[in-house]
Amino acid sequence: MPSCHSLPAEGGQDHAAMGHEAHADMAKGQPAADAAEEARLRIPDMDLLDQDGRPVHFYRDLVEDKVVAMNFIFTTCTTICPPMGANFSRLQEALGEHLGRDVQLISVSIDPTTDTPQRLKAWGEKFSASDAWTLVTGPKPDVDQVLRQLEVLSPDFKDHGPVALLINDRTGAVRRVNGLTPPAKLAAMLEEMMDTPEAPTEETAR
Repeated sequence: MPSCHSLPAEGGQDHAAMGHEAHADMAKGQPAADAAEEARLRIPDMDLLDQDGRPVHFYRDLVEDKVVAMNFIFTTCTTICPPMGANFSRLQEALGEHLGRDVQLISVSIDPTTDTPQRLKAWGEKFSASDAWTLVTGPKPDVDQVLRQLEVLSPDFKDHGPVALLINDRTGAVRRVNGLTPPAKLAAMLEEMMDTPEAPTEETAR
């Protein structure tokens, strides 16, 4: 059975419960809430597929010991998903030499029944997705488990919010932010997370 890996969750209104009217408001530039949360984010290690059809372990291959920016999209979305894709495209440029070396991007399909690897690949190509940007899909129960543990699962995937997660797995730092935050600001947040000292291990804490 896939294991889960806990990280403290920081910041965030529950965007998963927001409908498209809320999406439109956020697209106009309303900032995401940034209040501390008591709950811990649990990252499951489900077996999924990337945009090239290759099997990936969600935690071990994509998140473990990495700094990542993660958003949640579906390829037939005509409202906030294209702007979020364009935002990640510009984030690639804003990260410069950090992209791929220090930071990875992940887009998780919230409509895995429709979003085959081929569809995700074509969607990513619209936004010049680089090798450092992984798009993932898989069996719906497994993808839903990932979304549930990341606290972004919506009863109706069409009513998802523009949420993004910024994670430094090495330190346990997590930020839940508006996925339409300007790329330069997202890059600055990620660079700040990279510079945060690593959490002490059992050995170094002695």
